[in-house]
Amino acid sequence: MGDAVRVSILERKAEKPDAATVAAVDVARDALLADVPASDVGEHLGHSVDGPRMTTHQFACTRKGYVGWHWAVTLTRASRQRKVTVVETVLLPGDNAITAPAWVPYRERIRSGDLSPGDLLPVSDEDPRLVPTYSFGDDPLDADDKAQIREVAKDLGLGRSRTLSVEGRDAAAERWYDGEAGPDSALAKSAPEQCFTCGFLVRLAGPLSREFGVCANGDANDDGRVVAFGHGCGAHSEVRLSKRQQPVPPAPPVLDTIATDELDLF
Repeated sequence: MGDAVRVSILERKAEKPDAATVAAVDVARDALLADVPASDVGEHLGHSVDGPRMTTHQFACTRKGYVGWHWAVTLTRASRQRKVTVVETVLLPGDNAITAPAWVPYRERIRSGDLSPGDLLPVSDEDPRLVPTYSFGDDPLDADDKAQIREVAKDLGLGRSRTLSVEGRDAAAERWYDGEAGPDSALAKSAPEQCFTCGFLVRLAGPLSREFGVCANGDANDDGRVVAFGHGCGAHSEVRLSKRQQPVPPAPPVLDTIATDELDLF
């Protein structure tokens, strides 16, 4: 008998329902009631075959707050034995059940503006956004050597021990460009001019200077923030009002030249 034939026979045996475990609905319910209140268990919903002589029975869950969930009790029996054994009882969500969203680590949920005074957010030594200042690229040093380099840099007054990596710089540029200070924001699309030609734009240094600057207009929404050259707002330094947009000047004053003695003539 070939291997393919053996596999086919085993698959058919695995899919064949086991009469003893399928019929043991009461055994599954009793095992469930031993763990949960009877008020939380509803009607029998059916069963599924999990393997040779192994069946899982499903019961409706009537517990408050668990709409769409069901109890699952898995039963099995030894070969050539009629006695059924309980493997496990679990509460599982159905297709329409309300479940919690996928858990996201706190470090990945932090956004700009979340930090409060006194909060600390340490940056890992392996953060791809940073590289050692002395070696722009792969860092061959271990944790102890990195700490020693930081101390030496501090003692010698060399400034920063780490600086932006290519990945960190590109991530910042993409975030700024796609954000509210980029060229696609609603404010930029309605602006008469772009920041590139604004006299309040303060240029940056380094590679990011080719695409970004800092707004120095105290009247603008982006004052003190990084803006893309393609961004813009109504506070551009070269904005001028058209005649139609200018305020209407007040009417000239009317001078009363009639004296008191002249009133007697009327």
